[in-house]
Order: sequence, then C-alpha cells, then structure tokens
Amino acid sequence: MAVAPFRFTDRAARERAEEQLAPAACRAVASRGRARPEAEDPLRTAFERDRDRILHAKAFRRLKHKTQVFLNPDGDHFVTRLTHTLQVTQVARSLARALGLNETLAEAIALAHDVGHSPFGHIGEDAFDPYVPGGWHHAAQGVRIVEVLEHLNLTWEVRDGVRAHSWKITPPPSTREAECVRYADRIGYLSHDALDAVRAGVLRPDELPASSRAVFGEPGSQMVGAMIDAVVAGSLAPGADQVVMAPEPLEAMHELRAFMFERVYASETAAGQKHVAIDVIRRLVDHHLAHPELLPESYRDTEADAVTQVVDYVSGMTDRFALSTHDRLFDDDATSRMTPLLR
Repeated sequence: MAVAPFRFTDRAARERAEEQLAPAACRAVASRGRARPEAEDPLRTAFERDRDRILHAKAFRRLKHKTQVFLNPDGDHFVTRLTHTLQVTQVARSLARALGLNETLAEAIALAHDVGHSPFGHIGEDAFDPYVPGGWHHAAQGVRIVEVLEHLNLTWEVRDGVRAHSWKITPPPSTREAECVRYADRIGYLSHDALDAVRAGVLRPDELPASSRAVFGEPGSQMVGAMIDAVVAGSLAPGADQVVMAPEPLEAMHELRAFMFERVYASETAAGQKHVAIDVIRRLVDHHLAHPELLPESYRDTEADAVTQVVDYVSGMTDRFALSTHDRLFDDDATSRMTPLLR
C-alpha cells in the first residue's frame, strides 16, 4: 500500500503540536483574543493569522523605503527598516525555537515591531515630539496602526509585544516570545549597523570595543550567532525564568551599544543633515494642520483630533514620499537645503 506523500495539517493539529512547547511558551489556544471576536480560521492558528495580516499590511510594505540609520545612503547594501525587520524576525525565531517557545508568535511580533516608525529613522521621532504630549514613540504608533489605521484586529499578545518591543517601554511585555523580540531587535541593529558604519567609512573594524570583539567576534553573521548563543545560554541557566543574556556577554553588549551610540548613531555621517530632516517633517505637519483637506480619506481616523490625524499621516510617510511631498508643497530657498537628502 502506497504511503500518502502529504499529511493534512489543520488548525486543530497545529494547536495540538503547540502542547509540546516549553511551559513558558504562549499557546495560541490560550490567547487573550482579539478586540473584535472572529470565527477561527480552519487552517491557521490565531498567531499564524496575525503574521499573515502583518505581511500584507501597507505599513509593513512602506518599511522598504524608511531609514534604519543612514539617511538616503549611497549603495544598495545598507540596512533599511524593512531588512532590519526581516533580520530581527530571523533572530527572534531562532531564539524562540531554541528555547521551546512559540516561534510563530515571536515571528508575528518581530514582523510588526517597527511598523510605526517615522521617516528618517529615530530622527523623525524627535521631530514629532512637540506635537504629542509626553512625546511621540514609534512603538505606540505601531499599536495605533494595527488597531485603528489598518484595522488588523491582531491578538492581544502580538499587540502587547509591539507596544513593548523597545527596552525603554514599561511595563515590559507579557510573553517570553516578546522578550525574544526585544533581544532580537538589539542583536539585529548592533551587528548590522556596525557593518553599515564600516561601509560608510564611519568606523574601521578594529575600532570596535575589544571586549565585544573578543566575546562576539566580527560584525555580521559571526556576531549574530554568538549573541543568539549567549541569550540561549542565559535563559537556560538554573534559576532563569525570563529570556536573558548570560552576564559576561551582556556586559560586552552594553559596552558595544554605548560605543555605537557615541561613534555611530550620534555621528554626523549617520545623522546626515538632522536639522534638515526635522525641518521637513515639521513643515509637513504644520502645512497639513493648516490644510486638513489634503489628508487622504483612505488612511485617516476621522474620530481623532486634527493633530493626531496629521501626525498619523506624516509619520506613516516613507523617506522619499516625505521629501517629494515637501518639494511639491514648498518652492523657496528651503527646497535647496533639502536636496542633499534627495540625491
């Protein structure tokens, strides 16, 4: 009798498979659910549906034209916000799988973690701060995008992971899978931003801290692999009940991060014309506040106040769309100051 080459695996079968995960894992059947109840999908678990919705979201597609570190870099191999997101997703999945956690949940959170980012990277966050009481943060905007602007109706666990993927956000995320994403984000940006800094001429490889090179090796795959191993080892150590990095590598990571902020993220080369980028964003916000009829109806929360609607729109722009919109709206001496960002 011939053996069937395939085996039908529906949602129930996939949920049963999750029973074999580690005790700390978050199982789809235990999800806190969605803000708007939905019938279950016959094939996919709740977290698989979330992952697929994120991949098809407009905000996810726009990440390909948003800055990671270097504004409008010359060269095809610099990291963009989208390639960073894919790298974080790979690291988060690797961590989750090694620790017996829910790989799909980690994947969904990682794919969505930066959908709220503004044009021009973290520079954009500074530009929006005056318009938002308490300051503007891309994590909160990411939650707003998936909940309100794109109506993705994701599970609570994914939304919570997006909310708290940044280490500065409190309270921390509620799932161990989201903790994987926190480490994956830091692993991704430290290792690949260092490569970009070398590519841009901001750093020489031998200028990286000796401690981080001794513990993690060179930037790129060697560093990524060593950092993943350090998180797995730390999390599996006796007494650990959270996703953590082993103490010695963690100290080396902190030193590397401090070095990167001093030499790369705050450098003139990385920031480019920071004041110009901030000027572009604030001009766009102020102009649309004065002319709200310019806001597209297709991406607008009409129940929100005017400032929120405008910030929603401008923060969602890609770098090139923000610049082209600025050029179209303003025809004065400022335009020539924006040109270096466009060319």
